[in-house]
Amino acid sequence: MENHLPEEENEELYEHHRIEADPKQSLIRIDKFLMDRLSNVSRNKVQEAIRNEFVRVNDKAIKPNYRVHPNDVIVIALPEPPRDTDVVPENIPLNIMYEDDHLLIVNKEAGMVVHPAYNNWSGTLVNALSYHFSQLPQLPGNDGRPGLVHRIDKDTSGLLVIAKSEKAMTHLARQFFDHSIERTYYALVWGEVDKDSGTINANVGRSLKDRRITDTFPEGDFGRTAITHYKVLKRLRYVTLVQCNLETGRTHQIRAHMKYLGHPLFNDATYGGDIILKGTTFSKYKSFVDNCFKLMPRQALHAKTLGFIHPATGEHMQFDSELPADFSQLLDKWEHYVQYT
Repeated sequence: MENHLPEEENEELYEHHRIEADPKQSLIRIDKFLMDRLSNVSRNKVQEAIRNEFVRVNDKAIKPNYRVHPNDVIVIALPEPPRDTDVVPENIPLNIMYEDDHLLIVNKEAGMVVHPAYNNWSGTLVNALSYHFSQLPQLPGNDGRPGLVHRIDKDTSGLLVIAKSEKAMTHLARQFFDHSIERTYYALVWGEVDKDSGTINANVGRSLKDRRITDTFPEGDFGRTAITHYKVLKRLRYVTLVQCNLETGRTHQIRAHMKYLGHPLFNDATYGGDIILKGTTFSKYKSFVDNCFKLMPRQALHAKTLGFIHPATGEHMQFDSELPADFSQLLDKWEHYVQYT
């Protein structure tokens, strides 16, 4: 079953292994060399690390077919520093919308990281969960992330389902794997979206130019299958409020797909939405947009609804959340602007 908890994006790399080839080292492919030297690592993992430039030889990026030479210095550096997976419980308030013996629904605030990672070892949702709940289950391969079966970005607000039992975790993970979980997001995007509704079916994956962001590969030559269904809710001349329903749940899927469509999310700095992309740059309008950026200093994205089959009762459950204050105030501001200008 696939892992539904994508890695956090980080700007730095941290050294995990440093290997110096013997002075009499024979010319051998780098992937085979590393598989011989490192335990519990597959060739696919090694090749993926090489493609992502996590493996460097003599301080230079190399290709997967590189052959190790005598005295080569091979360094493996990863986005997160070496660290144990212990989670420190922290008494952080949680906005719990629903709870029973099997699961809970949390309405996450923007700015809260879901699980510990580089630069955010504390203050995360998982730290809070570990304080309020004991013995939360973990998906295989997700040590240090108790209760999580999915995640949303730090600056995205909205709903998350948390598993409280092994049965719930397995059942919910299967629904995510089968793409049967219903997830609706509200996004404010730049420009006038042409069609009232549509589907974006284009692979997404780590950018080949900048590993910190997700890119779209419409030809399907890279990345993984990603499908987003969208519907226009409100047109505000320079921006559009859209509803996005995820069929798949890839890292930054909505953010990358809407940029691919030509409509980056409003104030999404990572994907180019933090500058004026529609309308004039003259003083009054520019001042208005700058004030909007200050009002909502994050991407305009909210995980609004969540629907799934309850793992114990078999009942279909549906949860809805109100737009947070910054998002609703931003919409009010745009509506007033287009009405009176």
